[in-house]
Amino acid sequence: MLFRFFESRVDVFKNTADEAPPRSIAGFYWHYLKQVWPLFLALLIVGVFGALIEVSLLNFVAQLIDMAQATPSSEFFSRYRNELLWMLCVVMIIRPVVFGLHDLLGNQAITPNLTNLVRWQSHRYVLKQSLRFFQNDFAGRIAQRIMQTGPSLRDSAMQVIEALWHVVIYAAGALYLFAEADWRLMVPLLVWILAYCLLLTYFVPRIKQRSATASAARSKLMGRVVDGYSNISTLKLFAHTREEQNYARSAMQELLDKVRIQTRTVTALDVSVTAINGLLIGATGALALWLWSNQLISTGAIALALGLVIRINSMAEWIMWVVNGIFENVGTVQDGMKAIVQPREVQDREDAQPLNVRHGSVQFDSIGFHYGKTAGVISDLSLHIEAGEKIGLIGPSGAGKSTLVSLLLRLYDLQTGRILIDGQDIANVTQESLRAQIGVVTQDTALLHRSIRDNLRYGRPAASDSELDAAMRQAHAEDFIKALDDNQGGKGLDAQVGERGVKLSGGQRQRIAIARVLLKDAPILVLDEATSALDSEIEVAIQESLDTLMQGKTVIAIAHRLSTIARMDRLVVIDQGHIVETGTHAELIAKGGLYARLWQHQTGGFVGVE
Repeated sequence: MLFRFFESRVDVFKNTADEAPPRSIAGFYWHYLKQVWPLFLALLIVGVFGALIEVSLLNFVAQLIDMAQATPSSEFFSRYRNELLWMLCVVMIIRPVVFGLHDLLGNQAITPNLTNLVRWQSHRYVLKQSLRFFQNDFAGRIAQRIMQTGPSLRDSAMQVIEALWHVVIYAAGALYLFAEADWRLMVPLLVWILAYCLLLTYFVPRIKQRSATASAARSKLMGRVVDGYSNISTLKLFAHTREEQNYARSAMQELLDKVRIQTRTVTALDVSVTAINGLLIGATGALALWLWSNQLISTGAIALALGLVIRINSMAEWIMWVVNGIFENVGTVQDGMKAIVQPREVQDREDAQPLNVRHGSVQFDSIGFHYGKTAGVISDLSLHIEAGEKIGLIGPSGAGKSTLVSLLLRLYDLQTGRILIDGQDIANVTQESLRAQIGVVTQDTALLHRSIRDNLRYGRPAASDSELDAAMRQAHAEDFIKALDDNQGGKGLDAQVGERGVKLSGGQRQRIAIARVLLKDAPILVLDEATSALDSEIEVAIQESLDTLMQGKTVIAIAHRLSTIARMDRLVVIDQGHIVETGTHAELIAKGGLYARLWQHQTGGFVGVE
């Protein structure tokens, strides 16, 4: 019950504003820490009491020595019974309770909850980033930044509290107790505090900067390693093991160089602190003995002075380890911010409404898109597709066909013009509702590393098993799915498909993708080389299912094969981002233009275009 009480102090998955954290490091920390500030305040208070107890124990040892010297042994326990019982109570009851509460706050309330709160909110934000965001970075590096930022932010925040209050309480307590014994005992400690602050002022900014540089190099190495593992089949097909090793080695060498620079700074700081610590112990011990020899302080004061400065010496070395950890963690957080605080390129407007598709007409109205450049790709293109009409997009590689589909899905925002669905500008509707109304089968189908069942239910999460079976039969995927198994004991629908569906053939992945879109049953359908990975026999068998799938839907197909093109109501030929021809297959052949020339290149049922 006690554990559960502290573990439930934070709702990790609570609803919060879906916005980017601040871009400043202080603002970024506060964005997350303010959500759990009562716990950190409690940790701070408990830490203060813990430090006071530790200082009081050292003071009691000094008093105990003086009491023992000044009191006959036969009278010692009777005279100081109350003091001894109180200190026994502090040691056996109060101290364990305080430190136990400290551990409960740190280990149960803060450590798991804050870590995963940062991860959850960061993942939720990054997941809605634009397609370009993910295309411009390694997936592994993005994932590493999300996973490491949480624990690094938590550790650095907790370490600051731990280090800060230990330093403040021990230094203040020592100065107070030294002043009570003899003010001159304060001098070595005051000089040490000044030297310690000067060392921190010099070294800390350098450790911070070099930790951030090392963290960036670490992320770069992780990205390269994950990239190699993710594309292991390509690596082996091209026999590039040595090249891949060198690619990773250069990043590892860069990381090694950065870490060496970082650790040189840490070592220099450690040596400097050890030197001034030695001076503190020697000066305090010599001064205490001189004062005692002149009968200015008691024997217990010598024990107190040496005990405190030795404890401060150990604490200072611990602080150096903590400072190194703090700024290594801050560097990791700064590296993580490169992914987490990036503004989204494609965002829903504040007043965005769900898309309401009644018929399914699509209109491209003078659209222009150049991937952020001044020209190229698509310029002033207009195309109206009637509800229920089936068109085929034809054109050379790089003509802009796939880009046109990406713009319809609003994976990118237009630079000019607008796209309307049933008269509704897609820029004014929510992205989720837009994509829910469009079914897509692409040429390069990548599946999630989950079970077949999970992949199919991406089409419709609430689909029943009977609906899954019907979709598999229509996609001619039932037989091979039943024969699947994995090394975890999963069979059939429960078999795992591997990363990006690597355990399946291209044709099998394609049939699962078609079954998934059959389940989705969206009013607008996009087929981007939907049958390209199928052999001719399977294609003929599945074409009937595609015909059923296309009934009553607005269809945009990018295809090479005659079997798909011939079923379209209208063909639209695109070249260099412009529509150059439109009409039926027969009309375009008769024109003798670009389409007719592309048609002449057809061999074996394929058209030699993208």
